[in-house]
Parts: sequence; structure tokens; C-alpha cells
Amino acid sequence: MEVEEGMNENTGDAGAPGGTGAPESPSNGAEAAFVDARVMHAMALERLDAADIRDAAEKAWCAAKRATDGLIIARTGQEPKKSPDTTRLLRQLSFEDPHVRPLSHLYSTARDHLHGDCFYSGLCEPVEETLRLIRETGDYIAEAERLATRRAG
Repeated sequence: MEVEEGMNENTGDAGAPGGTGAPESPSNGAEAAFVDARVMHAMALERLDAADIRDAAEKAWCAAKRATDGLIIARTGQEPKKSPDTTRLLRQLSFEDPHVRPLSHLYSTARDHLHGDCFYSGLCEPVEETLRLIRETGDYIAEAERLATRRAG
């Protein structure tokens, strides 16, 4: 399994407490992913306070990815193994439920700008936009959680 930055190499998550190795129900898996997302977002905000915008951007990306994983687990019962799986499954959900579409666009922006441009390439300009995306990751998590409890359609 490919482990992404900030993810636990044994579970593929950001370190949610209580991992027993036993299979989780979709609701428990989704809940764990949302806990991971909130923890990663808090860490992103801490990195902003330390003036480390690149690490903050990566942690915000990890938070968005885990929130998206939570939505996917809640809706499909499947946990994506890698980011391309998350992207594909989110696109599928967006096709099935128009309420998910705005989240799909935000996910792509987080992946491309926070993860790709800022973290990997060091291109965090305009800084105001990067800071906004990092801070608004909390809103993304809340919307993913809301959509996780909503029926498609």
C-alpha cells in the first residue's frame, strides 16, 4: 500500500485512536476518517501558526482527503486505498448526487493547489488564496460529514 504524507503506514489513516485491526463497519470507518480529517486540519492550523505554509498546506490536503474518504465510506461502504481511488469514487458520487458536485470541485482544488503546487512545488502564491484554502478545509470537512448522512439524489 502506498502511504501518503501524514498517513499512518499501517492503517492508511492519519492515526485515529483505537485501531484494533478488525474490520470496521462503514459508519465506524467513516467516523474514523472524519476524526482523522479534523485532527489533520487542527495540525494544519498549528503549522500556520508556526509560519510553515507548505506543511500546513499538506496537512490541509490530508484533511480534505480523509474527509472525502469518510464520505465515500459512508455512501459506498468502500474505503479508497489511494488518492486516485478517492478521486474516482468522488467523481462517481458526484455523478449520482448533484449535491456532492461542489465538494468534488473543492477536492480537486485542494489536491492541485495545496498538495501539488504548494507542498510539492513550493508554489504557494497567491499566499492569501493558500491561507484561505487551508482555513476553509474545516468547512469542507463539515460539508463532507453532512453529505455522508444524506441519501443520494
